[in-house]
Amino acid sequence: MCGIVGAIAQRDIVPVLVEGLRRLEYRGYDSAGIAVLNGSGALKRVRTVGKVQILQDAIDGSPTHGPIGIAHTRWATHGVPSERNAHPHISDDGLAIVHNGIIENHEALRAELSASGYTFTSDTDTEVIAHRIHHHLKKGGTLLEAVGHTVAELEGAYALAVVSESDPERIILAREGCPVVIGLGKNENFVASDIAALLPQTRTFVFLEEGDVAEVTRTSVRITDRSGKPVERKIHESELSADAADKGQYAHFMLKEIHEQPRAVADTLQERVANGRLLEAAFGPAATEVFAKTEAVHIIACGTSYHAGFVARYLIEQLANIPCSVEIASEFRYRSPVVPRNTLFVTISQSGETADTLAALRLAKQAGYLSSLAICNVPESSLVRESELVMLTRAGPEIGVASTKAFTTQIAALGLLVVALAKSHGATPEQERTLVTRLVELPGIIEKTLALDPIIQDLAKRFVEKHHALFLGRGTMYPIAMEGSLKLKEISYIHAEAYAAGELKHGPLALVDDDMPVIAVAPNTDLLEKLKSNLMEVKARGGELIVFADPESGMKSSDGVTVITMPKHVSYIQAPVVYTIPLQMLSYHVATARGTDVDKPRNLAKSVTVE
Repeated sequence: MCGIVGAIAQRDIVPVLVEGLRRLEYRGYDSAGIAVLNGSGALKRVRTVGKVQILQDAIDGSPTHGPIGIAHTRWATHGVPSERNAHPHISDDGLAIVHNGIIENHEALRAELSASGYTFTSDTDTEVIAHRIHHHLKKGGTLLEAVGHTVAELEGAYALAVVSESDPERIILAREGCPVVIGLGKNENFVASDIAALLPQTRTFVFLEEGDVAEVTRTSVRITDRSGKPVERKIHESELSADAADKGQYAHFMLKEIHEQPRAVADTLQERVANGRLLEAAFGPAATEVFAKTEAVHIIACGTSYHAGFVARYLIEQLANIPCSVEIASEFRYRSPVVPRNTLFVTISQSGETADTLAALRLAKQAGYLSSLAICNVPESSLVRESELVMLTRAGPEIGVASTKAFTTQIAALGLLVVALAKSHGATPEQERTLVTRLVELPGIIEKTLALDPIIQDLAKRFVEKHHALFLGRGTMYPIAMEGSLKLKEISYIHAEAYAAGELKHGPLALVDDDMPVIAVAPNTDLLEKLKSNLMEVKARGGELIVFADPESGMKSSDGVTVITMPKHVSYIQAPVVYTIPLQMLSYHVATARGTDVDKPRNLAKSVTVE
């Protein structure tokens, strides 16, 4: 979503700002802009709707130069995409601000500021912050102090970068719920919402923590915490490549993308939650009203995205107590759906151009659904443009055809939908806080799970000569088993099937022998004992059993049974993401051991834009 870039130097920083915005284009945006203080301290702002290249063309047409400035790419939450709503926003006396996040109490602040004589020229919550900072600045004190007084009044999530003609030697930053990083240079410094924007300029970074406010000059960085006390934050040296499309240290894009999942999931959650609460407006301005009316959910998707929707069905019904159905788009579009009253229509697609999913959305618009919501990774896609509500995943570019981080970020985004629906249908603030906390914990648990890679690489050797595999799961783990099966067949060309483990006796047991490995996912849920009974049926028939299990499952390796211990204390809403990771790694290592083309498997395309 939104991206921030800033710089202060002795050189012209406009090229730095524009290049930084280009490097954040993957996050999604509908408009872009810069505000620059020239050598005399006068502010010039340029804003455009559309791509960063359009902004560059506008700058070329109206030359803009200066040693200090801020820049932004915006994805609309408050106010339609337009030049008047694009960032940076300004207040009187040449004060400019860029902002990521959502301010929930902006209406009350807007009313107070209007009564004080401030004129608003946009529909955004961000302009409220600009005027509020100016309001405090008029009372005396420094720009840093004015920003500090302002953020104390804000409710919601924000990352802020502020410059002012009245104090043209510094950039002021603030963070609550949205990332902000300071890039350190020699007699120049930089700021951004993502280090990717700054990698061509520096590899040395300082990350602000929650509640921090910072003052950045050419030669210094001063940070205060929530209480206003000066603090030192650790300096980090990044090893990331400046080339976002480079495999870096990894042999394949797929492996790189598997290991990018902690960051991708964190990016998907950031700016959408703050202080243990969900910011519903992240789905769009009408989201709160739509969710309050929603009495049922219908999810449509294809392939991997269908599996993500299948996971969401369990979560929505269990945690939000709302009926949910899931359907393959290519089937939905050729029947006449009966639509229950006040049903939310949800589409899921990595590319947003999947032909069957798009056709399903267009059919749904004539079928009487309450509203449409797109879960998608590409902001300018047709699916996003044609949906009323949007939740963008922030997987970034996914080069490998077999989806990994796009899938787990879809589940994370759907987790936010679960919280929104639960909140709108009776969940207490404590229940909301618990669900949000579990989601925010996901990146750290994924990191722990990725540490299993050497074990799984060794395990993959057993599959080299196999021709078939069976995946089992129960509850939310059934669609995860389906996803594991799909990954293995996509890139290793081993025939694989997935079943709900309770269905073994209804046919699949006939396939089990010592030449067909059976892979099961076994978190510590209410269905664990049932699953263990199903797995004993496999063992009794001489099958080779591989189980990814919770450490408290009571399962141990024995003859014919290999148990790989997963991280402990994985909750119900976390398990689908966490237990996906080892299945991705298994399919990857099996494919490399078999010598197949991992990133470009035969007969498949990344985006399916035909029926």
